[in-house]
Amino acid sequence: MTSTAPSSLAEAVSAGRAVVLDGGMSNQLESAGHDLSDELWSARLLAEHPEAVTEAHLAYFRAGADVAITASYQATFEGFGKRGIGRDRAAELLALSVESAREAARRADAGRPLWVAASVGPYGAMLADGSEYRGRYGLSVAELEAFHRPRVEVLAAAGPDVLALETVPDADEAAALLRAVRGLGVPVWLSYSVDGDRTRAGQPLEEAFALAADADEVIAVGVNCCAPQDVAAAVATAVRVTGRPAVAYPNSGESWDAAARSWTGDSTFSADQVRGWREAGARLIGGCCRVGPEAIASIAATLRAA
Repeated sequence: MTSTAPSSLAEAVSAGRAVVLDGGMSNQLESAGHDLSDELWSARLLAEHPEAVTEAHLAYFRAGADVAITASYQATFEGFGKRGIGRDRAAELLALSVESAREAARRADAGRPLWVAASVGPYGAMLADGSEYRGRYGLSVAELEAFHRPRVEVLAAAGPDVLALETVPDADEAAALLRAVRGLGVPVWLSYSVDGDRTRAGQPLEEAFALAADADEVIAVGVNCCAPQDVAAAVATAVRVTGRPAVAYPNSGESWDAAARSWTGDSTFSADQVRGWREAGARLIGGCCRVGPEAIASIAATLRAA
């Protein structure tokens, strides 16, 4: 009897399969010669050069990624509005982020299931001042929910396989996001940006992860955009607290200087680390900032050899 491929990403994760995520969108676009110094970051290319976004996704699929995370992390109605882009056009660009990833999957013709995760970045990403690494914006949970809900409605309607609630620095914002996605009919993963055993806002990870324990939409909980050395313990905590599979996609280990808008330090990322993350309960595994196709290829080879 032959085995069949999972019909959905949620099914693959619940079955315990190790699914390979892509790497950093920004570094892949920059390596192709695109300037991302604008406040809209990679989201600007959705309006000006969408083919570049598709090509970036395609590079990761060809490297072995099973999931493309869309270029919508910094795409918001408010952010586009600052550039004179109206709400109707902004909604089209949010939907285009999903379609660009789908087009890359079609071109990849990989012979295996390929999925699309619609990125939902934190409120601080719209501010473009590094506050997504601090949280504590001075907004209530209700205000944050009101900010996120219109965007996640548009992204959900575009038909992604999952909404990636990612780089969340603050448990209050996680609570708002979980409220914002309720009833949309699309599964989600929730991943915090962390520092050691706490969120970037300073809350204990046990408390932060617990918010997702009873949320039916959540298929995985974990961390991203953090140091590689913080992943294993956080993943173990996420699995223990929520009973869900974990998601893990850290940065290269370099540090982001928000004032200088540049990376400093050396990479500490190694594909060998992913075995430990998988053993701790991670089922969605990849990389974030400064982790490129070569590293994703190594992760894919490591996980598929296990």
